[in-house]
Amino acid sequence: MYPPEFLYSKDHEWIQVDESIGTIGITDYAQKELGDVVFVELPKPGDHLTASESFGNVESVKTVSEIFSPVTGKVTAVNNKLQNNPELLNTDPHGDAWLVRVRLADRSEIDNLMTADEYEAYIQKEKAH
Repeated sequence: MYPPEFLYSKDHEWIQVDESIGTIGITDYAQKELGDVVFVELPKPGDHLTASESFGNVESVKTVSEIFSPVTGKVTAVNNKLQNNPELLNTDPHGDAWLVRVRLADRSEIDNLMTADEYEAYIQKEKAH
């Protein structure tokens, strides 16, 4: 269910790293917990993200949830499709609904993230509590 080429955070974000650029999104688990997404607030290109700090919000019919960056870096691109189609987060969270692309400041930060198998085990453990 979770793409094996991605890495995952305990905050339910994913990142796919290609050289020094990371594409960040929220996981399928996160979108299911949120319910129907109605609005997404994202940073602007050029903004600086810090690992484990909030960089935006996802608003659903149930709640507003912060999005946390899995890495530190500078935003190089923002998925503008989400402005008019926030529901993409519900239908394609691991594909078309990526949030931002970031130039990594410190590639070693990805060593702190989970593989797909580790993430699945983590959410099973979370559900059990």
